[in-house]
Amino acid sequence: MTRTPPALPADTVRTLAARWLARLGHGDGDFVVSPVGLWLALGAVAVGARGRTGEELRGLLGVGGEAAAGAVTGVGRRLGETGGVGAATGVWARVPVREEFRRGLPDVRFGELGGGAQGVLDAWVREATGGRIDGLPLGLDGSEELVLLNALALKASWAVAFPRHLTRDEPFTDGGGRTRPVPTMRRRVPAASVWSAGGVTVVELPCAGERAALVRCVLGAEGAGPEDVLPAAWAGPGARKRLAADAADLLLPRFTLRTETEVNEHLAALGLDLALRPGADFSGLSPAGLFIDKVVQEVVVEVAEEGVEAAAATQARMARSAAAPRPEAVERIAFDRPFGVVVLDSEGELPLFAGWRWSAPDAQPLGV
Repeated sequence: MTRTPPALPADTVRTLAARWLARLGHGDGDFVVSPVGLWLALGAVAVGARGRTGEELRGLLGVGGEAAAGAVTGVGRRLGETGGVGAATGVWARVPVREEFRRGLPDVRFGELGGGAQGVLDAWVREATGGRIDGLPLGLDGSEELVLLNALALKASWAVAFPRHLTRDEPFTDGGGRTRPVPTMRRRVPAASVWSAGGVTVVELPCAGERAALVRCVLGAEGAGPEDVLPAAWAGPGARKRLAADAADLLLPRFTLRTETEVNEHLAALGLDLALRPGADFSGLSPAGLFIDKVVQEVVVEVAEEGVEAAAATQARMARSAAAPRPEAVERIAFDRPFGVVVLDSEGELPLFAGWRWSAPDAQPLGV
């Protein structure tokens, strides 16, 4: 069984996810992000960070320097082993990139930012995300000296599909207190797939296939925000309380979430300073004086009767200083108010995607 590389305990990714989620939305809107996508993008940049800049990134990511190179490679390969998930990272630069930086990231594609780069990078994003994201989250304007892109894509069928004929409108009350009918899927799930952690109900929906991704939908108390609810998706077995019933009837809206997030403000709030301004030390990446100019992430997650599709593109721009028999007891779990959804790797440790549905869904069926 593949484990997280020793240089990167999985809890460092989860810690970044929890800290980031506390900066997102505060429960007053929809969003979806990719914690692993952000970690991988910043982790690749951290490989070339030195001095106090490297210390900053190590404090945020839990790893830095040469150790970051092995961790980024290991996590990327682990994601590639999760059924239905594709992961890719690329670096394009106008400035010289040190050979030792390239060697430290053997699975990263390297290219030049020359004429026509916008079209080349847009095409890379489309291919890497299976067409779910059409191009760069942040267009090129000629000021960038280096662009790092990380892409994640997931397309998977449920191990047990939601019967389409059972989908019908049910009331959903959004975060503003407004109630309206939304298309809601129904399925009975076994007790082993339902638990609570810290007062949050967690329902796990496995995907089909070997080493498949795990989707966990999380429902908190009325008024609870994403920073309180979403981390329950990766709470360990010791924090879980089993379902008292023998099974549960799950009512889950069919939905789509799509968000573009500018991350710089969040990174500054999480402790990055030197890395985000001229004077940063990325001398292990390039002899040119670079700093992280902007980080943008675009993510989409779609959930329907047959399965789940998701994709994320994270862009860091660097500038010069850059069904079982019916049980006797059944509990009804209705996701009829703001709720979260988290997609994890096959071992349930690394949060690939984390989303919050605040508004009433209005999704179309997927052709999964």
